[in-house]
Amino acid sequence: MNIETYDVLIVGARCAGAATALQLARQGARVLLIDSAAPGSDTMSTHALMRGAVMLLDRWGLAEALRDAGTPQITRTRFIYGTEAIDIAIRPEQGVAALMAPRRHLLDRLLAEAAAEAGADVRFETACTGLIEDAQGRVRGARLALPDGGTREVRAGLVIGADGKRSRVARLAGAEVTRRAHHTVACTYHYVTGLPNRGFRWHFAPGAAGGIIPTNAGASCVFIALPQGSASELRRTPLADLAARHMPAMSEDLAGAVPVEGRVTFAGLPGYMRRCAGPGWALVGDASWFRDPITAHGITDAFRDAELLSSAASSGTLGGYEALRDHLSLPIFDLSDRIASFEWSMDELAGLHKHLNRAMKANQGWIAGAPDPARRVA
Repeated sequence: MNIETYDVLIVGARCAGAATALQLARQGARVLLIDSAAPGSDTMSTHALMRGAVMLLDRWGLAEALRDAGTPQITRTRFIYGTEAIDIAIRPEQGVAALMAPRRHLLDRLLAEAAAEAGADVRFETACTGLIEDAQGRVRGARLALPDGGTREVRAGLVIGADGKRSRVARLAGAEVTRRAHHTVACTYHYVTGLPNRGFRWHFAPGAAGGIIPTNAGASCVFIALPQGSASELRRTPLADLAARHMPAMSEDLAGAVPVEGRVTFAGLPGYMRRCAGPGWALVGDASWFRDPITAHGITDAFRDAELLSSAASSGTLGGYEALRDHLSLPIFDLSDRIASFEWSMDELAGLHKHLNRAMKANQGWIAGAPDPARRVA
């Protein structure tokens, strides 16, 4: 059997995996990046990139391509607590003058193509079916299922699972959960057209939350979140009726909206943190940890952790990866859990958002101060 050998095998080619592959390939590592999906496939998401994510895209040289693709620039955000609203201008800071929320088929493809241009071997419709371990239990590679129905073994010094919440790599590596959240929301997502770009708009009412997020092609991603157990209501009730029933101010914001594409409903999943590194393996993105989507921070965290992991792998400090991940992530994890409980008044929620903003700024500070590993090696 012809066994291929790489420095790193990354399972999962979306935000976390493709960004990690990009950084490691730029550092000169031989990288194989695989994904079981077809190239260019889409996935539902809130799409919102916080300042830290835009900072990293600028650092990686990819932000301009997203702007050129027509991704709307977000210069304002509004928090609506019942009938009270707080408007915030996105001020230039740390080199970022505007936020954005690109469609995932655009963002994920851009990252994978950049990884390929950096030298990574990128293969779609290819799945990991098992890990290969040596006599001491160290992961040394993986068995892959190929698009033609065949199989292949690949050897790698490091196997990275970037394969999402139900990560096969995490399960096969025995990555135990180290922390669990107590709460989760049920959430429905729908694309609409007919709304102007008024920036990010975050709506909250007793027992409900929602958002309007401008994205590509004149569309906005609209989501409505209710307490866990509300998935059936979210699936059967038209979007406009949900907004009118739970958040009248959001219903007014949606005037003129025309739903397009299919609606996706997330029934809920409590957050978790997994052990994210072991002998010959590591995890990144939702495979590593997952916070409730109500804070719309997933992509930003995935990019930050791609930077964390690529730096740790290149410098031989993988043993410190989990501790740094936890240090930066736990405030966001705990605040997301608290907000997902819906056990707050409007004043209490505004206070939680202030704490979240401080946690986000701490992450931005780390990103601003962290050396670019690709630039350092070069």
